Amino acid sequence: MSKNLFVTGTGTDVGKTYVTGLVIKKIKESGANAAYYKAAMSGNERRADGSLIPGDALSVREVSGIAQPLEEMCPYIYEHAYSPHLAARIEGGPAELSVVQDGFLKVSEKYDYVTVEGSGGILCPIRYDGEKIMLEDVVKVLNLSCLLVADAGLGTINSVALTAEYMRARNIPVVGMIFNRFHPGNVMEEDNIRMCEELTGLTTLARVQEGERELSMDVEELKAVYR
Repeated sequence: MSKNLFVTGTGTDVGKTYVTGLVIKKIKESGANAAYYKAAMSGNERRADGSLIPGDALSVREVSGIAQPLEEMCPYIYEHAYSPHLAARIEGGPAELSVVQDGFLKVSEKYDYVTVEGSGGILCPIRYDGEKIMLEDVVKVLNLSCLLVADAGLGTINSVALTAEYMRARNIPVVGMIFNRFHPGNVMEEDNIRMCEELTGLTTLARVQEGERELSMDVEELKAVYR
C-alpha cells in the first residue's frame, strides 16, 4: 500500500495543481513510483469525440513527468467551471463517496506515493443534493494528512489563518504549508509567510517562484510528510 498526502489550497487559483505537480515530480525523480488522484474535477474541455479531458490531471502529468493513465486519476469529471456539487447538478453524475474511495484504493495498491489534490479550498462541496459530501469528508474517509498551498501575496494571512483554524476545528491534520508565486526579497511576502507561521503554528515546507520547475525541498523531508 502507498503512503499518501492530501493537497488543499486556501481557495481557487492559488496554484494548487501546479504545486501538486512539482511535489509529485520531486517524489518521482527520487526513484519512487508516484501517482496522482482527485475526487472531482470541474472546468474541463471536451475532445473531438465529446469525452471530457481531465485538465488538472493532464497538467500534473505534464509537470511531474509521471506516466500514470489519466483514466485512473479522477472518477468524476465535469465540464462547467463550477464547484463540483453545482456542476454535477447541471450535468448529472453526482459523486459517490464509495466510488471515490474505491478508485483511491486501486491507485494506492499500484503506487508507492499517492498525492491527492482537493477541489478549490477545504470547504468545497463535492455533492449537495439529497446527499451532502464536503471535501473534508473525502479527506477523512481516505484517512489523509494535508498540505496547505497558499499564494504568497496580499491577503494570504487571512486566508491561511482561517483555513488552518477551520481544519484544526474539524480535526484535519495539516503537515505544513507551501507558498506559491513567491518573489525572493519581497518584504511583504516574506512578512506574510512569517505571520502565517506565527498565527497557525505551521511550518513552511517550500516557497515556489513563478515558473519554477523544481521544488526547493529535500526529497526525504518531503517523503516524511506522507502517511
